Amino acid sequence: MNQFLTRNMLLVTVILMDILTGMEFDLFVPSFPELQSQFNISPFWVEALLSVNFVGYFLSLFVVANLADRYGRKPVILIGLIIFTLGSCLCLWAGNYHLLLVGRFFQGLGVAAPSILSFVIIADIYPLKHQQRLMGILNGLMNISAGLAPVFGSYITMYFHWQGNFMTLLLLGIVTLIMTVFFVPANYKSTLNETGSSSGYIAISRSKPLMILIFSFVFASVPYWLFVGMSPLLYIKDLGVSLAHFGYYQGFLAFIFALGSIFYGLIMDKFDQEKILYTSNLLYVISLIMVGLVSLMNSSSPLLITLSYLPFVIGQIIPSIILYPLTLNIIPNAKAKAKVSAIIQGTRLILTALSLQLAGHYYTGSFQNVGIIMGLFMTLAIISMYFVIRNQELMKFINKKTL
Repeated sequence: MNQFLTRNMLLVTVILMDILTGMEFDLFVPSFPELQSQFNISPFWVEALLSVNFVGYFLSLFVVANLADRYGRKPVILIGLIIFTLGSCLCLWAGNYHLLLVGRFFQGLGVAAPSILSFVIIADIYPLKHQQRLMGILNGLMNISAGLAPVFGSYITMYFHWQGNFMTLLLLGIVTLIMTVFFVPANYKSTLNETGSSSGYIAISRSKPLMILIFSFVFASVPYWLFVGMSPLLYIKDLGVSLAHFGYYQGFLAFIFALGSIFYGLIMDKFDQEKILYTSNLLYVISLIMVGLVSLMNSSSPLLITLSYLPFVIGQIIPSIILYPLTLNIIPNAKAKAKVSAIIQGTRLILTALSLQLAGHYYTGSFQNVGIIMGLFMTLAIISMYFVIRNQELMKFINKKTL
């Protein structure tokens, strides 16, 4: 197999990992009302199916990062996909809520490996400029899958009930596992010839520019996952959106992000990176005001609620493409990349899990309390992005690396 085909098949495998990661969260959320009725559980315990998944992910990812540095990316990804497959089987054949909860935990435990290591593989092999272009494409494809997930999940639930969603995840996990076996090399060396000693978590946490970047990602991502986690109960159960139409509301946001990521990845060389980051933060502010007004009015319009969050989603496109690859490359050695990815994902997940449980606890059948919690994290995202832009060391690094 020639090098061109090998690289392309590796890229396809990475895309499958990203699709699995995107769908693992979104695919089964349209079945929340059915799960609530079948297992006779409260909104708090419905949201626990997401939170326990995050806990499993959180517990796994720091171990994954260390093992990937020591034993390589491929064996760790394979172990993760096997655990994910076993968890999917438990979910599919769960006869009671507690077994379903255990299955979700193992799904989170297993999906951590392909989730945090997929782009690390790209960062190992390609130079930074190529990484940023690929990030736009990968972001786009992953969010197309995330956008399709609630649409597919809605129709799968209609015809095959909640078990159909877990069967889909099981089959996707198996396909990704097979592709990883054949197309991810067992051992490869970074083409970047990076130098430097291995960086531990403490050394990473001492880098001020890196921590500013990490928190900007974390705070910006929590409102989206909070929206995704709470919208099935809000839209379907309390606002009267049909199961057939629900997926389009979530899918619309994901598709906008996906198309914007692909488009900007292709034309990013034409823009001043610092100015474009200011534009992103302005969109954050506009969306915060809109979400605040919708919450204050306690709107019962699904369309208005969705549109109020749209500017924030658009604003996230550019930072995700420009800043995420830079975050993995700020510390100049390959062994830091998996750890940095683990810190980003772990912090995001623990805050998302806490915010979901908080929203579930205070949920009253309307958007108001959900919007307030979303607004809190949107405010933190605006503040952290401001610090990214104002940090001269970070801006010099960005301008140097994107020339």
